[in-house]
Amino acid sequence: MVVIDRITERLDALIANSPIASVISDPRQKDNPIVACNKAFIELTGYAEHEIIGRNCKFLAGPATEPWLTQAIRRGVERHAPVLVEILNYKRDGTPFRNAVLVAPMFDEEGELEFFLGSQVELEPTAPKTHENRRIAAAFAVKTLSRRQREVLAEMALGHLNKQIAFRLGLSEQTVKMHRALLMDRLGAATTADAIRIAVEAGL
Repeated sequence: MVVIDRITERLDALIANSPIASVISDPRQKDNPIVACNKAFIELTGYAEHEIIGRNCKFLAGPATEPWLTQAIRRGVERHAPVLVEILNYKRDGTPFRNAVLVAPMFDEEGELEFFLGSQVELEPTAPKTHENRRIAAAFAVKTLSRRQREVLAEMALGHLNKQIAFRLGLSEQTVKMHRALLMDRLGAATTADAIRIAVEAGL
């Protein structure tokens, strides 16, 4: 997996072991290129890693990709806010697929935008309610969390680190780490990226 030095330590916690197709892009570089991707993303899209790294995610767009949804993603990126849309994308062999795309900002310890997390879930055309079912399942899962765990999860979805979450919620960093571990276990989230996706799908 190709990464740049400053995100190496966070990569494994974010996407490497996620079963959800995921990428990390660097907004500090021109055109916000992908700097890391996981195996699930390679399997979903059919592209090799060297064909992915260094490109903007818009390479998945094609002739029938909805421009208004592309614009919705762009607005989320510009506002540094998480966004989730269902958009038509294309695999390497030209096969179109309905893609539930999540893009969420991630900040560094100084509160500066460091990179974006992108994750993709292919929606089966024969199951039009797939995305709605995911939303319902996510909302149900989030409701099982305690109030404080939901607050921590909401901050995670905004891209904040434990130190920032602790400050914003008036908690110790150790308490935030405890809640974070508990909520991820309760959600069955293997990685931070998975937990963030559940939060956004639930509308948290």
